[in-house]
Amino acid sequence: MQQTRIAIIGAGNIGSSIANGLAESELFAPQDIILTRRRIHLLDEQKKRGFIIEKDNLTAVRQSEVVIIAVEPLQTDHVLEEISPALLPEKHTLISIVTGISTHQIKEKISKEIPIVRAMPNTAIAVRQSMTCIASASTNGKAIEMAKTIFSTGGQTLVIHEEQMDAATALVACGIAFFFRAIRAASQGGIEIGFHADEALEMAAQTAKGAASLLLFSGNHPESEIDKVTTPRGCTIAGLNRMEHEGFSSALIKGITVSAEKASKLYTKESG
Repeated sequence: MQQTRIAIIGAGNIGSSIANGLAESELFAPQDIILTRRRIHLLDEQKKRGFIIEKDNLTAVRQSEVVIIAVEPLQTDHVLEEISPALLPEKHTLISIVTGISTHQIKEKISKEIPIVRAMPNTAIAVRQSMTCIASASTNGKAIEMAKTIFSTGGQTLVIHEEQMDAATALVACGIAFFFRAIRAASQGGIEIGFHADEALEMAAQTAKGAASLLLFSGNHPESEIDKVTTPRGCTIAGLNRMEHEGFSSALIKGITVSAEKASKLYTKESG
């Protein structure tokens, strides 16, 4: 078990999901994970599980070696300025999961030579099934490896160029919501053709899980797997063609591109 102590500043939905995933992996103990947030009473359940709950961000930083910033973009400047006095170059690694703020902008705010890494997971990290993209302008290889160790406990990781992080936000972090919506739509279709709501949702979710697992296991292109289940004049191709006529693929693509554009504009230097 890792002895590194981690502080998660802003343990809301995604921050708490990271904490849960770390604890579930058993690589990090709950007592080595410090959680902070403004409405601290919302962390009562986490406290019962053994996580350290701290009201003061500076105290949390001083007690940790890795600091994960998980606040909203509008809060980022204030939080970075607040914790900067406690950050020590010889001690800390800073990991930001904040949308839209670059490592260069973070470095400007803290005014210290701290190894800085950006990571973009999604909420499936709570069940250790996240896709997390990692990037850094730092030459400190240990910082990247630490980020990979942390986020690999919650699923798959991929190191990318930092200029791709806004795109990763759209495809990975926003993307999980898009797939939720697709599963919900499939379950609604299931209800219309005769299944109870709970049955339809279970069938749709497991089918989506199976499709994703097939692609990850085989390495095949989606169209290759589609070809295996479509036959001439069959019901599958009829359904697929109707979805395409109704704009299924184009709507999903447009949703991702719009989210990427929005992600690039969420943080501004004046936002704090």
